[in-house]
Amino acid sequence: MDFTPTEEQRAARELAAEILDRSTEPWKALCEAGLVAAVEEIGLLGLVLLLEEAGRRTAEIPLAATCAYGLLPVAAHGTDEQRARLLPGLRDGSYTATGAFPHRSARAVASGDGWRLTGTFPVVPWLREATHVLVPADTGAGTDTVTRLFWLPVPAGAEPVDTTAPWAAARLVLDGTPAEPLGDASAYAEVLAQARTAFAGLQAGVCAGSLARAVAYTSVREQFGRPLSTNQGVLLRAADAHMDTEAIRVTAYEAAWRFDHHLPAASHALTAAWWASEGGKRVVHAGQHLHGGIGADLEHPVHRHFLWGRQLDAYLGGGAEVLAELGVLLGAPDTEEAV
Repeated sequence: MDFTPTEEQRAARELAAEILDRSTEPWKALCEAGLVAAVEEIGLLGLVLLLEEAGRRTAEIPLAATCAYGLLPVAAHGTDEQRARLLPGLRDGSYTATGAFPHRSARAVASGDGWRLTGTFPVVPWLREATHVLVPADTGAGTDTVTRLFWLPVPAGAEPVDTTAPWAAARLVLDGTPAEPLGDASAYAEVLAQARTAFAGLQAGVCAGSLARAVAYTSVREQFGRPLSTNQGVLLRAADAHMDTEAIRVTAYEAAWRFDHHLPAASHALTAAWWASEGGKRVVHAGQHLHGGIGADLEHPVHRHFLWGRQLDAYLGGGAEVLAELGVLLGAPDTEEAV
């Protein structure tokens, strides 16, 4: 396995970094530069690289959600008509997407005029800013129950939900709401695994940014006449954070690489999610701790990394929940999943 980015992926990452550093409207600039549309060409690994740069800067853009729950699922699982109708808007930013993931309790029922969804999702990140939402819902009954994906415009009147992360979350209530199916019964597992990989990439960037700030601060902050970075305890804490960050990065790269090469990747996506959850939590705590008292300042940039790291930990499912899911998968008689 060679995770070395291609020339196109490196160019996309460098352009994204330049835009995120200089633009006052980064989402608009990314779309106008063709970087969102380019995700179809540079693949999931390319998206992970872009999200690393976004996470490093805690850039408040809907790149992860729109690509993981919109652009890539529609491109991979949409009909010819759906791709022709939806992809142009997702590429140029006129459409933004989010997902009510993972599946909880929604149900879909076929009616004479199509499918209708019923269910409640208490917190859906980015819902207030999205134009469309991807919803997993159960179809069938009993042993014939399967989870499928449904695509619909965000219903009017979504109730805002405040969280500690600036992700414009809202409560999604569906009551016989019309929706269109996206893909077959295998699409949900694939989209969930790819989304976990993408958000693990975002967490790798958040952690790298937190660690970079901690290193810069401890290199210049002096105590007892010498920089904090010369203290063994500080060095060890930073070294542990570096190892965790690299573990998040390499597992996300591997899962994305396997998806791009059409290899089984469900267990690899869960591994990346576990590292992003558990390792990410440790890194952002270390970043805040190494800043001493100013790390508790709500206005300090390192506090944004802390909040994002904790929110992504929860969003990915929490380490224990992800680990339990991975254990079930690895304990199954056949772990060569199609995903």
